[in-house]
Amino acid sequence: MVALKLSAVAKTFTMHLQGGLRLPVLRGVSFAVEPGQCLALTGPSGAGKSSILKLIYGNYRCDEGHILVQQGDAVVDIASASPRTILSVRQGALGYVTQFLRAVPRVSALDIVAEALVMKFVPPDAATARAAEMLRRFNVPERLWSLPPATFSGGEQQRINLARGLLPEHPILLLDEPTASLDANNRAAVVDIVRERKRQGAAIVAIVHDDDVREAIADVAVDVTQFATAA
Repeated sequence: MVALKLSAVAKTFTMHLQGGLRLPVLRGVSFAVEPGQCLALTGPSGAGKSSILKLIYGNYRCDEGHILVQQGDAVVDIASASPRTILSVRQGALGYVTQFLRAVPRVSALDIVAEALVMKFVPPDAATARAAEMLRRFNVPERLWSLPPATFSGGEQQRINLARGLLPEHPILLLDEPTASLDANNRAAVVDIVRERKRQGAAIVAIVHDDDVREAIADVAVDVTQFATAA
């Protein structure tokens, strides 16, 4: 069974502040990911790796092709799905860990992490307990849990971001440079959790610039330069 499949996906950006200039960036993007498999997107900066993740998540609309996501017994084509359907897929099947934390004023780090489960209707007490466990795995000092992370260091914010994104056990997981700004111990924590998710059957697409981490988690690599197109 395939959990995620992209077929001949293309994307062109329209530069509205540049007189409607059209900038084609991707074409022919095709690959599939099975449950329990991690696929790494490789290639230089600007090749379109993050854009592919955003297309899968529905942040960008593709111009051509299909993005098929397994959600329970159904298959949803993100390329043509309604916004309501995309939100449903995100709620039930599709997780996305970006490089940046959405810092919420006056909300504690513990509550920000736990919210990822509360939104999936996990009881608040259970969500908080699991959030605390995840924060410990990422070596976030307990004295910081009650504080809003807007004032944390970049590395601390990244750990909060990872704890929040990796806590729900999504069947499909998108990771955009999850080990950026992390020290060796926390990179190892990411590797351990990704391996756990794979054993649980998650299908993962990851952008990882750290060669050692990529070799530790990826089963297959796809070079996105083959899909890049000049303007």
